[in-house]
Amino acid sequence: MSLLILSAAATTKAQDSKTPFSTRNFSASAIKSVESTTSGGNISVSGTATGQAAVEIYIQPGNSRKNYSKDEIQKKLNDDYDLRVEMEGSKLIAIAKPKKRNMDWNDALSISFKITVAKATNTNLTTSGGNVSLNNLNGTQDFTTSGGNLNIDQVGGKLNGRTSGGNINVKNATDYLDLTTSGGNIDAESCSGEIKLSTSGGNVSLNQLKGNIDATTSGGNVKGGSISGELEAHTSGGSVRLDGLACALSASTSGGSIDIAIVEPVKFVKLSNSGGNIALSLPAGKGYDLRLSGSKIKTENFANFKGDIEEDEIDGTINGGGVAVTVRASSGRVSVTMK
Repeated sequence: MSLLILSAAATTKAQDSKTPFSTRNFSASAIKSVESTTSGGNISVSGTATGQAAVEIYIQPGNSRKNYSKDEIQKKLNDDYDLRVEMEGSKLIAIAKPKKRNMDWNDALSISFKITVAKATNTNLTTSGGNVSLNNLNGTQDFTTSGGNLNIDQVGGKLNGRTSGGNINVKNATDYLDLTTSGGNIDAESCSGEIKLSTSGGNVSLNQLKGNIDATTSGGNVKGGSISGELEAHTSGGSVRLDGLACALSASTSGGSIDIAIVEPVKFVKLSNSGGNIALSLPAGKGYDLRLSGSKIKTENFANFKGDIEEDEIDGTINGGGVAVTVRASSGRVSVTMK
């Protein structure tokens, strides 16, 4: 049964891209979790400090060349969709599904949800083609889209997000992040905690991060700076360019270049490049255990070094040893500078 009877608390307005087709209000304190699914639209969930929660439903023709009236949209909802907006115990349900599996998408509707709940709310969100946005939440957040972007801001707790083709934009997130895209870019800023970021084909940008960070791309570049804690940054085909690092670091690429600037060495530095050059800047006056190799090695401002120096290999210590620095360039040049 198609459901769009949203009680006396609901309002129905004229249909356009900025006005909700329908709105239903709830008590925020009664909601502990949100389950939302839609086939082609966006899902947005935001936390609020007030006691009022709401679900706004936005409906547009799936084909942008069509322009349905409100009555035509209502008829298509009744005929072609199952729409649920209701409470199920302490769970808020907002689900839109086509009744038929073989829906003619040229004649389909795009149904989006904009949901406002208390900040301490868990979510389980799925859309086949739209974006997923989370803002000002704290809890466990599981969210997936087949083709849209993931946008996260001011979210704490445990985050698991997946998109098959879109970009990931995350900032001001804390605790635990596991975010993956099959083809898009990743931009992470001002986050802390256990952070895992992965893309199969896009670029990765990392800025002002703190914690245990694992960032991987199969074909793009990795860049950024102002990172503390422990960082693993790997790409199969792009370059790695990172500065302002105060972290333990493991970075590698199979085809691009590596350019690293450390401002405060921590535990270890491990750099590996199968096909390109490596440039590393380290703060002077610290202790290092050096293991460097490449087609040719260039060094600047080495002081208090003890060990062996060859054109293609250096093995020794600076200032009596300390942070382990291992640099391997199979066929490229290595440059290490003390500043």
